[in-house]
Amino acid sequence: MGKKTAVIIGAGPAGLTAAYKLLKDTDIHPVILEESHETGGISKTVAYKNNRIDIGGHRFFSKSDEVNAFWKEMMPLQGAPAFDDKLLGRDKPLTEGGPNPETEERVMLVRERVSRIFYLRKFFDYPISLKPATFINMGFIRTMQAGFGYLGAMLHKRKENSLEDFYINRFGKPLYAMFFEDYTEKLWGVHPSQIAPDWGAQRVKGLSLWKALLAVFKKTNETSLIEEFWYPKRGPGHLWETVADEIKTLGGEIHYGQSVTQMQTENGIVTAVTSSSDDGKQTQWKADYFFSSMPVKDLVIAMDEVPEEARTVGENLPYRDFITVGILADKLKIQNKTNKKTLGNIVPDCWIYVQERDVKIGRLQVFNNWSPYMTESPENTVWVGLEYFCDEGDAMWSMSDEDFINFAVDELAKIDVIDKADVKETVRIKVKKAYPAYFGTYSEFGKVQEFLDGFENLYCIGRNGQHRYNNMDHSMLTAMRAVEIAQAGTKSKQAIWNVNTEEEYHEEKK
Repeated sequence: MGKKTAVIIGAGPAGLTAAYKLLKDTDIHPVILEESHETGGISKTVAYKNNRIDIGGHRFFSKSDEVNAFWKEMMPLQGAPAFDDKLLGRDKPLTEGGPNPETEERVMLVRERVSRIFYLRKFFDYPISLKPATFINMGFIRTMQAGFGYLGAMLHKRKENSLEDFYINRFGKPLYAMFFEDYTEKLWGVHPSQIAPDWGAQRVKGLSLWKALLAVFKKTNETSLIEEFWYPKRGPGHLWETVADEIKTLGGEIHYGQSVTQMQTENGIVTAVTSSSDDGKQTQWKADYFFSSMPVKDLVIAMDEVPEEARTVGENLPYRDFITVGILADKLKIQNKTNKKTLGNIVPDCWIYVQERDVKIGRLQVFNNWSPYMTESPENTVWVGLEYFCDEGDAMWSMSDEDFINFAVDELAKIDVIDKADVKETVRIKVKKAYPAYFGTYSEFGKVQEFLDGFENLYCIGRNGQHRYNNMDHSMLTAMRAVEIAQAGTKSKQAIWNVNTEEEYHEEKK
C-alpha cells in the first residue's frame, strides 16, 4: 500500500533497463506496456526454423562500466570455448568459472569483430585504412583522385551545414563519393546534402583520413573496442528475454499487445496513459512516473494538449523503416581470402557494407560469425541476413514476401555472393521506425524536447524515445540516468539528453 508506480512504454533495451533498475535501486513498482508480443524492440532475435536473425546486428560493447556490469550480471562471460572456436583451435579469452556455451544457455560469448566494405566487387577495410590492399583495389586513377581530393579538403574546409559537408571535410570528395554518398542515400532515402551533420558527429565521430594516416606511422595509447565484442549465445534478444524474466521474478509487470494511444496531462504532470489491446479493449494506467521509449512522433500524437509548433514538428518527424531477408544457403560463392579461419572457410565478416550502385541491399549479416549457435548447422550451411532500408508504404515495403525474397536473392546473386542454386530457406521480416532520421522537421526538434521536458514526471529514453540514433548501450544509459533523476526528484532532464554527446569516438576507450 502506498507504493509508487512507474508506467514504462516499450519493452526494448531502454524500457527493460529502466524497469530492472527501478526494482533493484528504488521502491517504485514498474509496469511495462509493450505494443508487440515480443521482447527487445529492434534488439530482439527472430527464430526461423531453428535459425536466428539478429535485427540489425548488435555488438555488446560499451565505454560504460555500469552497462558492462549489467550485461555480465545477466549473462556471464564464457568459461570454455564456443563450438567454432573449439573446432578451429582459435584462442579466445576465457573467464575462470564462467559457463560453458556448449552445455549452458545463459552465457555471453567473446567474438572477433570483422566488418568490411564491398565495393567494385572487392573488399575494403571498415573504417577505411591506408593499407596497400586499399590502393590496389581502388586502382591507380582512383587512388590519385582520392589523394588530391583529400588535400583539397584539408586546404579548403567547408562549413558543415550537412552530412555531405561533414564527410568531405574528413575524407575529401572522391572518397566521400566512393564510400559514403550512395550508402548514406540507401540508408536514409535522401541525399547526404539534405541530412543534418548531427548524425555524422554521433556515429562516426573521430574518424577521418588523417587519423587513418597517423595510425600507419604511430602507435597510440588507445585500445579499440571494435576489434572484439561480447555476444549472447542465441543473439541479443536472448539477453533481453533474460532481463524480462528477471523483472517478472522481482515483481515487475510486463503487458504485451498494449499500444499506448493516449496520454493525459494536467498542470505539467502526466496523470495517465490509455492503451489499446489487439482486440480493441481500452485500459487506463495511472502512475506517479512515466518513462517513454515509444517514437516521439507517436507520443506527440497521443498527448492531449500540445502547443501548435511542437505538434507540427513532432507529428512530422521522419523515420526509416527496415526489411531483413534471411537466407540459408549451402555455401557462399564469395571466397575467404583472409588469413582468418572460419567454419566452412566462409568469409569472416560479421557484417558487410554493400556500396555497389547496381543493387539496393545496404548491409549483409553473416550470422555464423556472430555466434555458431545462431544457425542449426554452422558446419554445413551459411545463414545470412540482407538488410534493406525503406519507408513504410513504399514500393519495397509493399511488395509481397515472395516477390521481395526473390528480388533479394537475385541481388545477392548479381554481386556474386551466392549461387541461387545453393539457397535452402528464406524468410522476410519488416520493422517499422527502426531509424529516427535527421532531416525534415528534425532541425526544430528542440521545440519538442523543451515541451516534453516540461512534464516533471515524464522521461524520454531510448533511441525512438529521444529521436536519436543511439547504440544499445546508450539507450540503456538514458534509462539509468532517468531512474536516478526520478529517484532524486531532480527537475532537469539534461543528464538523460547528454548521453551519447561526448566528443570522443564512441568505439574507442582510453
